[in-house]
Amino acid sequence: MKLLVTGGAGFIGSCFVRMALREKHAARVVVYDKLTYAGNLENLQPVAGRPEFRFIQADILDGNAVESVLHEESPDAIVHFAAESHVDRSIHSPAPVIETNFNGTFTLLEAARRFGLKRFLHVSTDEVYGSIPEPLDADENYPVRASSPYSASKAGSDLLALSYFTTYKLNVTVTRASNNYGPYQFPEKLIPLMISNALDDKPLPIYGDGLQVRDWLYVEDHCNAIFAALEKGSPGEVYNVGGNCSLPNIEVVRRILNAAGKPESLMTYVTDRPGHDRRYALTNEKLTRASGWRPQMDFNEGLAATIQWYRDNRDWVARVKSGEYQRFYELNYTSRS
Repeated sequence: MKLLVTGGAGFIGSCFVRMALREKHAARVVVYDKLTYAGNLENLQPVAGRPEFRFIQADILDGNAVESVLHEESPDAIVHFAAESHVDRSIHSPAPVIETNFNGTFTLLEAARRFGLKRFLHVSTDEVYGSIPEPLDADENYPVRASSPYSASKAGSDLLALSYFTTYKLNVTVTRASNNYGPYQFPEKLIPLMISNALDDKPLPIYGDGLQVRDWLYVEDHCNAIFAALEKGSPGEVYNVGGNCSLPNIEVVRRILNAAGKPESLMTYVTDRPGHDRRYALTNEKLTRASGWRPQMDFNEGLAATIQWYRDNRDWVARVKSGEYQRFYELNYTSRS
């Protein structure tokens, strides 16, 4: 199988690419990435020299560039990761999120339709469901109720992708995953931010009371789920991908500090963000029935491995935290304290 992977230099996309080539899920992988702040060619260094790998720096909003790649490479499938994926950034500046996540997905779908693409897998998020009251777990029929510009843009792009199946018979599948963690994650999301600050003995900024509940999914488990949906999922279907590990944010932070050997006195509370969803929870039963996939990584083991990776790659962390990251950190956390 030949794959075109959008956003393949990002955290989850690059993991997918490395696994696709390492485990021979694909005969060729072409990464298409704009290289925004969260895209990093270092994430692809393990596969950069392989003849079955190609990298193209381009924007998914550029329809001519997308169509050119499709005709050059004739992929069997597009796996669409490319997105502005941070809620806080979408709150501060919603326009780029709508442009990339919705209009960019539209550009890809149109190019895929005209090309006659065999398979289109759209990678989405559990945030489209909004806050889920206990003791419920969202299945794929749970109402979509987005709370932020980011989640609304993903919900809209999900529906747009599914409409291309209904209207044009484009072979589209949508996956909706819970919160990912693991090596190479840009340190603005909760776990890498807390690990990075803890290792530097800096305060760990916790929104509100820290009791927001998230379901945690190790990135390699997520990528295996995408392979499962790509190979065994049905056209026009949505598949949830959860980690079966729901924890309050404050408990995650405490486990990070304990595993890193750092004191809880580093925890500091900052003003909560607007519209912050209280609880996410998913059921994976549909994907498990279709493919047999289940998450494998124990959370404590995955967390320890992730912390060790950040310890061993301090230079990588220093490089990605320079420049623009510092401006965002000041805007989003210092002003809230």
